[in-house]
Amino acid sequence: MRRKSLKKHPFTLIEVVVAIMIVVMLASLATPLYFRYVRKAKVDTARTQLKLLEQALLDFKLDVGKYPETADGLQALVENVTQSDKWDGPYIKPSVPKDPWGNDYVYVSPGEHGDFDLSSYGADGQPEGEGENADINNWE
Repeated sequence: MRRKSLKKHPFTLIEVVVAIMIVVMLASLATPLYFRYVRKAKVDTARTQLKLLEQALLDFKLDVGKYPETADGLQALVENVTQSDKWDGPYIKPSVPKDPWGNDYVYVSPGEHGDFDLSSYGADGQPEGEGENADINNWE
């Protein structure tokens, strides 16, 4: 009984090139969608962190009787920078978060739009801007 010899045929160069082209085309379609979701997630994260910082500031005011001064900044939520006897923190742990782009949140008290203004300047870290560089504020 003779066994039929089965030769394994390797892929041809054309088949490999076609497969690579298909993968590249799929990646070129999927990549912009992925980055759009990443940008939106960063904006949503900044909005959520602003709400958490607002709540910590309200807790601070309930204990101390006033919001931290602009000069004391958000660090007053983590440590008793004014050495107040009424301070019962830390109000946020372990530290004040950076915005999703690695910048500090901007805190002003008293604010132009309320008792305090809290902002992230977006991806570029500069006031104003559009798209991913747009400011995210607690009063909007």
